[in-house]
Amino acid sequence: MTPKEVLALCREKNVKAVDLRFMDFPGLWQHFTIPVNKLDEDVFEDGLGFDGSSIRGWQAINESDMLVVPQPETATLDPFTAIPTLSMICNIQDPITREDYSRDPRNVARKAVNYLKSTGIADTCFIGPECEFFIFDDIRFDSTPNSSYYYIDSAEGQWNRGREEKPNLGSKLRYKEGYFPVPPADQLMDIRNEMMQTMIDCGLDVEAQHHEVATGGQSEIDLRFNDLVTTADKVMMYKYIVKNVARKFNKLVTFMPKPLYSDNGSGMHTHISLWKGSEPLFAGSGYAGLSEMALYAIGGLLKHAPAICAFANPTTNSYKRLVPGFEAPVNLAYSQRNRSASVRIPMYSPSPKAKRLEFRCPDPSCNPYLSFASILMAVVDGIQNKIDPGEPLDKDIYDLEPEELAKVPKTPGGLDEALAALRADHEFLLRGDVFTPDVIDTWIWYKTTREVDEMRLRPHPYEFCLYADI
Repeated sequence: MTPKEVLALCREKNVKAVDLRFMDFPGLWQHFTIPVNKLDEDVFEDGLGFDGSSIRGWQAINESDMLVVPQPETATLDPFTAIPTLSMICNIQDPITREDYSRDPRNVARKAVNYLKSTGIADTCFIGPECEFFIFDDIRFDSTPNSSYYYIDSAEGQWNRGREEKPNLGSKLRYKEGYFPVPPADQLMDIRNEMMQTMIDCGLDVEAQHHEVATGGQSEIDLRFNDLVTTADKVMMYKYIVKNVARKFNKLVTFMPKPLYSDNGSGMHTHISLWKGSEPLFAGSGYAGLSEMALYAIGGLLKHAPAICAFANPTTNSYKRLVPGFEAPVNLAYSQRNRSASVRIPMYSPSPKAKRLEFRCPDPSCNPYLSFASILMAVVDGIQNKIDPGEPLDKDIYDLEPEELAKVPKTPGGLDEALAALRADHEFLLRGDVFTPDVIDTWIWYKTTREVDEMRLRPHPYEFCLYADI
């Protein structure tokens, strides 16, 4: 869509307001809205000003002026606003130099794609994410100097089997038994159907929706793969839609990876493939039908996985999902079917076009632009340096002898470890000026001071169960 076509769409749909959206550094959409009569073709070229010092992890107050530049190809009619509203995703620029802003996550993703093309390895990186999330009926929490608590509730949660609901109709999902049951056990089908249809109405290509493994409302809606930047854009629209549809039903959605103790957390398994023109580059005659290039790509992913986790698993809560001994993909190995390996090669289709890698570590709390970009940069490094991925892990991880299991590398045990890995291993991200040093340094600083240290300083409620009687 061109600027002229966007303006024509506004006239055709009687649009009254234009919502301009962009991604902050940690990964939440920000926005402001202008009357439709303030949108003209010059705005697509000149942009509009805003205060960059008020955005997390961005500018200092003495250099706060920034520009949002709307991208016409992202124009979408908002399905939730009271008056007809058109939304557009924006790039961020410096108003003096007109350079794209280094800490704009969408800019990092765009540069990663351009770097891939410059290497001659491929001209397209396709990404297919599987976003999981929870739909809750109630969530309350607080943390003060002398108290801390959270309370979550769900009508289908196993913990409500004995609750007086006048009447309690049962259909409470047992822990780890939420995968694919039909209604009434699955109480959220209608909500997910509305989420799915709203996504389709907004131009997202949805492949399926279903209940996920955990009790208490864990769900998944899958998007069809697309190029890296477009997919990241669509993940943000996806999050916006599911949260607002849930609000219509007086429920809430969280992409927090591990909100419930003793049940599965939410991941965002990320499928990746490289193409040159119409040729899929990961199909071949090697292990699991992979090309030599694909095996080197796996080598890059496994080598740099601990550093990638700083972006793909960017919260302290992320590492309550990545715990050894469960189905979580903590083993830095690859396999054609083993879901405990961090890299899986899906075997559903024999078509070369379907050949891809599934990186299973990421979770949906991530900033998709930064996560996808870091994954691509690791893949490119593996291909360029012909990194050997070693032997596949096709055995059941639970059947391995302790000595054998100890030889399999693991994902970081906490966000602090992932940030330390990023600090030690980020040269591959700097190539092509994709991740600039200020992006790496600011990310480590922000996550350490705002999250790791803040968690480290606070007593945990369960510590009182363990130690209050000492």
